[in-house]
Amino acid sequence: MTDVVLIHGAWHGAGHFTALAAALTARGHRVLALDLPGHGTRARFPASYLTRDTAALRTERSPLADLTLDEVATDVITALRRRSVLVAHSMGGTIATRVAELAPERVAQLVYVAAFVPTRLGTAGAYLALPEAKTALGGGLYLGDPAAIGAVRIDPRSTDPAYLAELHAAYFSGVDSADFHALAALLSPDQPLSFLSTSTGAAAERWGRVPRTYVRTTADRALPVELQDVMIRDADDLAPAFEQVTLDAGHAVFATHADRLAGLVH
Repeated sequence: MTDVVLIHGAWHGAGHFTALAAALTARGHRVLALDLPGHGTRARFPASYLTRDTAALRTERSPLADLTLDEVATDVITALRRRSVLVAHSMGGTIATRVAELAPERVAQLVYVAAFVPTRLGTAGAYLALPEAKTALGGGLYLGDPAAIGAVRIDPRSTDPAYLAELHAAYFSGVDSADFHALAALLSPDQPLSFLSTSTGAAAERWGRVPRTYVRTTADRALPVELQDVMIRDADDLAPAFEQVTLDAGHAVFATHADRLAGLVH
């Protein structure tokens, strides 16, 4: 029996991992799906998000603006009661990388699932500035100036059909309409800017000594596989080497291929 800790991505929460957690549990693992600070059941909302003041939502400072990457990483480390396998999706890869740098002795294996692995360039934001990121969908979802509000903000409660269609296409491709609406309802609006702007500090002698696997998603429209491959190469240059697995899946692989993904983790 292995302890498996699931780390979600931006705006997501532990509830998005229900199918994956069930499939891992059925295989005999102890599974903990975390709500990171400010997400899921621990979400903190701008007042304008709750009142549906869409104009103010573009300027109101985020309640997560001062939440740091190290605070979130420390929160995860505190949850690691035993040496555990970390399975990180999307922006959760930034958190997992920092966790393994701060406490490599607590991490038995890193499994990055269509996830950020900021190494050579330091921050997730630096990788999003690369040409390989330019084909990503979702640019029309962001509200306000992240530097001013302290977060990358979306509006999962929008009733605009075009907005919801872009959210579906970018982050939940391959998910049918009914399941998309259920999963979108679990999203929170703010991702702390620190997730993008803070260096993970990944070093070969700490983060690099943890065995790691990368699950590439070739149909990903949020984190293009070309960008995934840049991060894999940079990480391998720092500390060889990733074991790689490739799935013909979109970004929401935790939902569309839950049993297959659980088998890979197992």
